[in-house]
This record gives sequence, structure tokens and C-alpha cells, in this order.
Amino acid sequence: MNAKPEKFIIDGLRLDGRRPDELRPLKISAGVLKRADGSCYLELGANKVMAAVYGPRQVHPRHMQDATKAIVRYRYNMASFSVGDRKRPGPDRRSIEISKVCRDAFQPVVIKERHPRLAIDVFVEVLQAGAGTRTAGINAASVALADAGIAMKSLVASCAVGKVDDTLVLDLMKEEDNYGQADMPIAVIPTTGEITLLQMDGHLTRDEFGTGFKMAMEGCQKIHEAQKEALAKCYQMKDDGGEQVGE
Repeated sequence: MNAKPEKFIIDGLRLDGRRPDELRPLKISAGVLKRADGSCYLELGANKVMAAVYGPRQVHPRHMQDATKAIVRYRYNMASFSVGDRKRPGPDRRSIEISKVCRDAFQPVVIKERHPRLAIDVFVEVLQAGAGTRTAGINAASVALADAGIAMKSLVASCAVGKVDDTLVLDLMKEEDNYGQADMPIAVIPTTGEITLLQMDGHLTRDEFGTGFKMAMEGCQKIHEAQKEALAKCYQMKDDGGEQVGE
């Protein structure tokens, strides 16, 4: 882990040169895996994330079936090589917790009644971690679900806001996440403003919470536009007869 910086904001700019209300560089590519029903590769700052969706498909074991709707299963995993200190392979308490809250973030938008007794499986693999992996995973999973043709009311967009040097900052980088005063990731349905995930570590005043929440919502709107652009580009390539990565 890097040493704690003496200052996080110098002359109005953060350590990576961003303004407090600026997102990290974002790259989204849809339809990148041939054998998945839907997929997405996303880079957000130092994060590199792959999401794959399979289904709707049969549920195994069958006793987990729901006769009235599909079940959504979400698996978040950090590859052992995704961090500087090699991570022990396999699920741990953190990945299980993140899998659950991220799965819940999609419950209001996936139209599960279209596919009774079936399962929609979402796999999110963090290939390189650089703070904010759960929000990056949600953004990638949302695009992968749309790429798979899963019926949804809307995409889901996710972003975090935090506090360093008593200043609110959008989309925390690694040092800000490790040593900052607060971290608040959210996920929203951009078309309605409905919140599907909200967590917070640290402390924010009532005013800081309101201002930070507005910053995060604006960040989610920008991510939503990038998600739509990635899907439009993917569909255009398919219409033009272009090949997906891996074909």
C-alpha cells in the first residue's frame, strides 16, 4: 500500500491532476466476448473490469427456481493478480458482500417476470484494481446485461463521491479511497433518479451529504452517456457485419 500523501489537493487539483468534480478517464466496450450472451470491458482510471452475462438459462439446482420470475445471480471477483500484493484466489467476505449489494442494485430494473423459472447470471471479474471496483463492476454489468438483450427498464449507472482534505471529490482514486475521510458509492437509474445502491464509510455532514450526492448523480449521468455510446457502437458494428473481439 502506498504511503499516505501529506496533501490530497494542491492548488485546486488532486494528485492525478483532476478537479474535485471530475471523473477518471473512462473507456467502455460492449460485446467483447464471443461465448457470453452479453459482455463488456470497462476501464475507469486504473480499474480494468470484464463483465459477462449468461442467460436467461436453466436454474441448477432446480429447487432454486422461482415459478413466477427469473432469478438474478451476480458474482464479483477480484483476480489474484489484480492488486500489488497477490490476492488469495476464491471468494472472501468482501467479494460475497459486494456481490450481494451489486445484485440488489439490478433488482428494480431487470424485468424478471419475462423469464419464469430461469436464471440470469452476471459475472464481474476485476483484472486490475484501482479503487471503486464495485462501481466499475456495476457499470460494466449494466452494459453486459443490455448487450445480452435482457429486458430492463433502464441501464444502471454507478459512481462514488468522497472527502479528502475536507473537500468533496468525485470518483476516488486509490490514495483517496485508502486514506480519505469518507467514501460514498451510489448506483442509480439515470432515467428516473431512483437509487438502487447507497453505502457510506466515514463521516459527512448533512450539507456535505447533499452536495456530494448531487456530485455523484452528475457523475452517474456522464457514465450513463458513455454506456449508451458503447452499446450504440456495438450495435452499429454488428449491423455492419463487424466481428466481436474473440471471433
